[in-house]
Amino acid sequence: MPANKEAVIALVTGVDKPPELSNLELPELEPNAMLAEIQAATLCGTDIHLWHSAGKATPYIPGHESCGIIVEKSGDRFDVTGEPLEIGDRVIWAYPFCGECFYCAVANQPTMCPNALRFGREPVAVYPHLLGGCATHQYIPARSSVIKVPDGVPSELAASASCALRTIMHGFERLGRVPAHETAVVQGTGPVGLYALAVAQSRGFKKVLAIGAPVSRVAVAKDWGADATLDIDEVPQRKDRVQWVMDQTGGRGADVVIQCAGSMAVSEGIDMVRAGGRYLSIGEGGTDQDISITPRAMSVKMLNIIGVRSGAGRHFYEALQFLKYGKFPFQDLISGTYPLDKVADAFNGMKSMREVKAAILPNS
Repeated sequence: MPANKEAVIALVTGVDKPPELSNLELPELEPNAMLAEIQAATLCGTDIHLWHSAGKATPYIPGHESCGIIVEKSGDRFDVTGEPLEIGDRVIWAYPFCGECFYCAVANQPTMCPNALRFGREPVAVYPHLLGGCATHQYIPARSSVIKVPDGVPSELAASASCALRTIMHGFERLGRVPAHETAVVQGTGPVGLYALAVAQSRGFKKVLAIGAPVSRVAVAKDWGADATLDIDEVPQRKDRVQWVMDQTGGRGADVVIQCAGSMAVSEGIDMVRAGGRYLSIGEGGTDQDISITPRAMSVKMLNIIGVRSGAGRHFYEALQFLKYGKFPFQDLISGTYPLDKVADAFNGMKSMREVKAAILPNS
C-alpha cells in the first residue's frame, strides 16, 4: 500500500454544487483488485449531465475517464493481451461487468450488463469507495479489463480513450464494412464527434462532413480534415442543415450519419441519411425527453438504425492503438488542465463549452 494511506478526492454533494475536496482512507483490496495513482482524469458531457442530476447518488467522486499508474495489486493480473501487469505500469481500465448475466454470458453484449459498476457516479459510501477519477487514487476492480498505455500516448489522451474513443470504436465495429464510395456525416464537434471524424477518415469514407458548434470546435474539425463543415450557430434552421447535406451528396443524403451530439439530434440526423443508409447513434445527451421519428424511416426509407453503449476491453485497446498510430493532432482535444482543487472550474468550463475536453491532474 502507498506510504500515504489516504486519497484526496473531489466530491459532488448535490445537484450543480461545486465539487468539494475531502480525504478518504485507501480501501483494502479484494483478490485480484488493484489500486492506481491517477495521472489524468478527463471530463466529458456525461460528467456534466450527472452533475445536473446528482441527487440520486451523492456524494460521489466524479470522473469516469481515468489513466493511472498501478501502485498496489492483490494477486497476479494480466492485461487484455495476456501480458502480466506490474507495479508501475500505466493503464486504463473498463467498467467491471459481472460475466454471469444473460447479456454477458449468452448475448455477448457485456456493455448491457445490469450488474456493472459505472465509474464516476457510484456513491462514495459504498465499498470500494474510490470509483471516480477526480481523486489522487482509484480502485481497479477485479473484473475490470485492463489495458497498458503505449509509450508516447500522453496520460490525458489515454484517459479520454476510456470513454469517447472506445465508444467510437464500438460504434464502428457495429457499423461494419465501409465501401470506398460512401459519404459520412458526423453530427457534433465535441470530443466524441471529433474522434468519430478522425476514425471515419481512417476507415476509408470517400467524404466526411462535420456539423456542430461552437465555432472553435468546428475549426478543429476543419483542421482535422473534414471535407466540409457546417456551424449550426450560423445555420439555425433544421431544414437548411438537412438541405446542406443533400447539396453535398447529390440530393440523396449521406450513406452514413453518425450522431455524436445528443439524442435530440436523432430525428434531424435521420432526415440526412439516404434511403437504404445507416444511422449510428452514439451521443445520448443525458435526457429522457422523447423524440419523434416517422415510421417510414424504418420501412419505406429502409434505414439501418444502430445504437451503441460504452465499450468492452477490446474497444479500449483499439482506442489506444489509434491514438498511438493515428495521424491527427489529438492533443488539440485537451483544451485545459486543472489541479484537483480546481475541479469546479473544470466543470464550469465544460458546462459553458469553453473547454473541448478538460483534464484533471490530481497528482501534479
